[in-house]
Amino acid sequence: MCSSPSAPTAEPDVEMDVHTVSSENLPWLCIVWDDPVNLMSYVTYVFQTVLGYSRKRANELMMQVHTEGKAVVSSGEKDKVEGDVKKLHVAGLWATMQQAG
Repeated sequence: MCSSPSAPTAEPDVEMDVHTVSSENLPWLCIVWDDPVNLMSYVTYVFQTVLGYSRKRANELMMQVHTEGKAVVSSGEKDKVEGDVKKLHVAGLWATMQQAG
């Protein structure tokens, strides 16, 4: 029996773009929590004047805070979100920040 030499196999040239997810590249979230003090109309007003939301969107976020107990009202770089939290504190709202993920 005659054995034929095996032909070399070609492997596809695959480029793998691997992105590692680290805590450094995850956005920060500004969360507003429900409280028993502020009126719903005031929370809507603060979302409009402090964060620049339209009346409709501010009302939607206020209702989420009211019905679910919290809402993410902004996200982004840590410095920006820290600023948003401070502004909301000055306005009397209960706001915190955390990293997404």
